Amino acid sequence: MKAVAGHFFQGLVLGGMLCAATLSVAQTAVYSCTDKNGRRLTADRPIPECIDREQRILDKTGTERRRIGPTLTENERTELDAQRRAEAEQKARVMDLRRRDRALITRYPDEATHNAERVTASEVFNDLIVMANKRIDQLRADRVSIASELEFYQNDPKKAPPGLRRRIADNEEDLADQQRYIATQQDEKRRVAQRFDTELVQLKALWAAERAANPSTASSAAAAASSVSTPTPPKR
Repeated sequence: MKAVAGHFFQGLVLGGMLCAATLSVAQTAVYSCTDKNGRRLTADRPIPECIDREQRILDKTGTERRRIGPTLTENERTELDAQRRAEAEQKARVMDLRRRDRALITRYPDEATHNAERVTASEVFNDLIVMANKRIDQLRADRVSIASELEFYQNDPKKAPPGLRRRIADNEEDLADQQRYIATQQDEKRRVAQRFDTELVQLKALWAAERAANPSTASSAAAAASSVSTPTPPKR
């Protein structure tokens, strides 16, 4: 029992010593700042005159231990939060742009690869336009047949029977649809070509930067391309 009491008493003494040490450190802390009038102020607690500016916290030897920033007003906090959000958004945009650049250069490691995909994309639209033109040729051939039948009615659709008038209307509508379809595909083809042009400008800059960062790799690639593209002269 006496041993337990002794340990308890020792704990109280140790706790008191720690509290006293903490209080001593707190009491020896000195706040220092220069107010808006240029006066150097010191105190044992945060200085109200310097609430709008940074304050230094010194120990009893005068050594700076840390600094505390100014206390912001509600409007200032709002502006700071907005600024931090804008900076975070800008950083996210930069990171996203870098990811896109990396994905682009991974997909197109050289101009030949990029040009091959451009050709493939263009051929898709060319095939669709060819199909639409074939349909137009068919509709025009049908129109010749319709015109032949219309001769029996003095080429006057009003005198033609309902079935023939419906064929005329359907033919004209189908022809207009195919022409609109071709125009749409041509516009889309131009848009895709512009995208490839824009990409190529961007890729040339990325390829140049990559070659500058890895000159040995660029030299190897250039040598390989030269060996492939240069024909071997025939032996005599």
